[in-house]
Amino acid sequence: MSRTSPTLLAIAALALSALPAFADTRTESFVQTNASEVLATLNDPALNARQRTETFSQYMDQFTDLDAVSNFVIGKYSRRFTEQELTAYRKVFREYALAVYENELDNYRGKEVVVKDSVDRSDTDSIVNTVIKRQDGKDMDVRWRVLTRDGEYQVVDVALNLDGNLIWLGIEQRAQFIALLDRANGSAEALIAKIESMTADMKASKRS
Repeated sequence: MSRTSPTLLAIAALALSALPAFADTRTESFVQTNASEVLATLNDPALNARQRTETFSQYMDQFTDLDAVSNFVIGKYSRRFTEQELTAYRKVFREYALAVYENELDNYRGKEVVVKDSVDRSDTDSIVNTVIKRQDGKDMDVRWRVLTRDGEYQVVDVALNLDGNLIWLGIEQRAQFIALLDRANGSAEALIAKIESMTADMKASKRS
């Protein structure tokens, strides 16, 4: 009787371990339900601009872990800021992040969100790929990175189709914010001032 080589077994095991695992259906359902509710606020004709922003922000606060995102986008500096600086930074970052999400997702108005597939990066980290079906037939791809903690799901990054490329918003913000902090010798004050300026510019542009 032939025997399988230990080397072949090791190679096979390594190959299997490298294959992506599919995310569980509960993670996909979480994204399906919550993404639909978030985007529905942008389509609701009964809401005026202020009500739309308030409702959208409430959903995004529940749907996303903005504290985790805020820490991620400043990398090593999240451990260097004082508690007072971190609190002040998180406050302005939340307002900025919600404005970014609302501004970008507003371009994705559609009639429904459909989960295409999903992949587990680890036991607690998944990417859920969705498509937003639009009335004009120009469907849009959106990816959601979801972390699971103690059975609770929250989105920590969103990839949107910007200029033909899927761009992760958190990763883009991280590159921008860390570069600014590096130039400013890690000044939380400089970062906060920049974020406040960016938020004001975005809101002014939206009003115009």
